[in-house]
Amino acid sequence: MSYCRAITQMEGDRKALHKKYHDQLYGFPIAEDNELFCRLVLEINQAGLSWETILKKETSFRKAYHNFDIVKVAAYKERDRQRLLADAGIIRNRLKIDAAIANAKTILALQKQHGSFRQWLDQHHPKTKAEWTKLFKSTFRFTGGEIVNEFLMSTGYLPGAHTDDCPVYKKVLKARPAWASKP
Repeated sequence: MSYCRAITQMEGDRKALHKKYHDQLYGFPIAEDNELFCRLVLEINQAGLSWETILKKETSFRKAYHNFDIVKVAAYKERDRQRLLADAGIIRNRLKIDAAIANAKTILALQKQHGSFRQWLDQHHPKTKAEWTKLFKSTFRFTGGEIVNEFLMSTGYLPGAHTDDCPVYKKVLKARPAWASKP
């Protein structure tokens, strides 16, 4: 069952939480590097957990990671790692925390080379899921096939975020930049 149809079967606060993400964020392009970094960190933290857990903790993640300011996260030291490991509002996994810090440093390097993280992604588009996964695994930490797939689908680089009959699907297509129409 698709994410689009699964939401219709949810109820109450759970449905509201997922519907907001589905209707306003999922599959829509993200232009701002800090928000792209945010989505990457959230997708990494979702590994082994439900997306609902991550959605419920997003505000805490934003606070803990300085609203995903790439420069600030890249400068984190051991005291910041310890602070994050002690923060019950986020996923307290050392590998995921270390990946966020290392990936912030990698994104800073990509920004210097390509102008922005977004431009680096755009310059590599289009690629297949397998090609993207290989690129991400050689560039970032803690980025397996599912994490890469969800990150790229959720940011509009890979298709599949919405079914053709989903009302949000046309909004996503309209929001896509010119590069998205490349074969």
